Amino acid sequence: MSCLALALQPTNGSDILLQTREWFPPARALIALSYFRQTRQAFASSKQQQQHSNQKQNQASSSSSAADADDAAAAEFVGDDPLAASNGQVIVGVESKYRVVYRVVNSIYILGVTVADHDNSINVFECIHIVNQAVSVIVTACRGVEVTPEKLGRKYAEVYMALDIVLRGVSNIRLAAMLGAMHGDGIAKMVHSALDTESKIRGADNWTSVESHSAEHQASVNAFANARFELPPETIAAGDELAASLAPVVQESEQLKEEPEPENKDPFAASETINKEKELVGGFKKTKDPSSTDLTLALSGLEVTTLPPAEATQSTHINVEGFEGQYGGIEFSNEQATIGETFEAFSDAWGGGLDPSEFMGPKKIQKKEGLGGLELLHTSDPKAPEMKGPEMYISEEIRTEFRESLLARVGLMGVIYLKTMPPKGSGEEKETEFSFRVENTSAVKRFAMQSSKISSLGNGLFHVRTVPSEEPIPILKYSLQPKVTPLPLRVRMVKRTSGTLLSLMIQYVSNPELPQPLKNVDFVLKLPVDPTLLKVSPKAILNRTDRELKWQIPEIPLTGSPGRLRARMPIDSENGEEEPEIICYVKFSVQGSSSLSGISLRAAAEGNTDFYEVDHKYETGIYMCN
Repeated sequence: MSCLALALQPTNGSDILLQTREWFPPARALIALSYFRQTRQAFASSKQQQQHSNQKQNQASSSSSAADADDAAAAEFVGDDPLAASNGQVIVGVESKYRVVYRVVNSIYILGVTVADHDNSINVFECIHIVNQAVSVIVTACRGVEVTPEKLGRKYAEVYMALDIVLRGVSNIRLAAMLGAMHGDGIAKMVHSALDTESKIRGADNWTSVESHSAEHQASVNAFANARFELPPETIAAGDELAASLAPVVQESEQLKEEPEPENKDPFAASETINKEKELVGGFKKTKDPSSTDLTLALSGLEVTTLPPAEATQSTHINVEGFEGQYGGIEFSNEQATIGETFEAFSDAWGGGLDPSEFMGPKKIQKKEGLGGLELLHTSDPKAPEMKGPEMYISEEIRTEFRESLLARVGLMGVIYLKTMPPKGSGEEKETEFSFRVENTSAVKRFAMQSSKISSLGNGLFHVRTVPSEEPIPILKYSLQPKVTPLPLRVRMVKRTSGTLLSLMIQYVSNPELPQPLKNVDFVLKLPVDPTLLKVSPKAILNRTDRELKWQIPEIPLTGSPGRLRARMPIDSENGEEEPEIICYVKFSVQGSSSLSGISLRAAAEGNTDFYEVDHKYETGIYMCN
């Protein structure tokens, strides 16, 4: 991006040649050339007037000789153009500024056009190098420094193609080969024969001569890859004898005989143990120890709990008033209860049993079809759709100051953001490039562009070109004229003091021309003192640390009567004559399909979808004081 265009401009007359990069519009290059010509003519006219005044003063003071007159005429012809130095650079343009690097050969300006960078993103030395190579092409085409439009016209095709190659970047070796073939071999030889020139000069071999070696090398690799080597029988026999001598000797009687496995055995067949008879007693082994039949020895290790004495089983009579009765004791009964009576508590649902009819119906609960809960897992947020292409939106910020009910100051600043497709992480990222139009800009006071990424084409058209970025890129900034700045909300603050009682009222009303009602509006009132008693209407939030009273309005309708916020509190003013200063802030933000200022973004041509316009947003801050 160092040099965007090359041009040939004579001192007098129209431009001879213009060569631009494929993505740089020729119309913008012509604008830069026109500004350069106007700059030269403006400097030349001022220089001529200065020289004429100096010449008249010299003639009035003393008579000059003929040689002095000739020198003055020559100085007027040679020095009439301040840009007539051998080389240099100048910045031209009004809205879109360009840096023009030039060299003068005879009466022809060789111009290199690039953008006027303010962040050192343009390599000016590379642009100067390209202009010097273009000078070499021009001098070679004209066979010397006597460069004229007539000589350039005879070699116009060769110069045009050579400058096209130089503009895209060419090494000095290839440039020398091109210049050598310009007069003798024609355009085709000059353009195509220089492809392998650099490799030839550096001593590298041509591919046609090396291709046979490459094919031979590949054939050798394939031959070795498919080769098979076999050992002779003598080597295999010697190896078997050595292995037999090293193996241990095993007796035939100790060798395990493997049982032959049945062929085609069914892996899912039933085991044969099913057909065997059950052995209940056969699994126990008999013992000849006589002590095993002695029951005394068998029961000697058992511990038997002793029963309590007979007195402990009897109950105790209590004569305390209100608690008379028999307490304690153990009662044994020989009556046998049925199983139903014994487990009555477990079968009765009301008595605490486990009747399943209390908890579930007779029908079975149908399970949801799916992946067992896996269908609830999401790999991405459904609220964040994928980008189809570059997105643009407007973010505006308005600041307003009211003194009671009068509007004191207002200002709106907007920023146009570009959100490119996210970078893929590869080494070479495709640049985002398109043109767009900004409409409804009659109220705009001034525009400011980021010249390294965007340029103006005139009539509200802009061309953007930038690399992908993760974050939105601010490309345009603008401010509106105060007298035509729209107000989304008008407010009024009234204060009354009666003795030590302070009464405040804030009235607010929305702009009926807004596309949608304002929502989540915060009114923050700075209190002069920390109130001991406070009465508010409607309800508000009191922050005693910062001495703030905050109202949160969910929604303000577009039409209807003005809203009111009231507060009353006692104050202990030491200086009774001075009234306390009351400050109130109003903050809210809106996001929608249109901007507050009415500025909109459109494609450069109808039907194009170079970018997608998403929701715009604006933030408002209102300052009120008494």
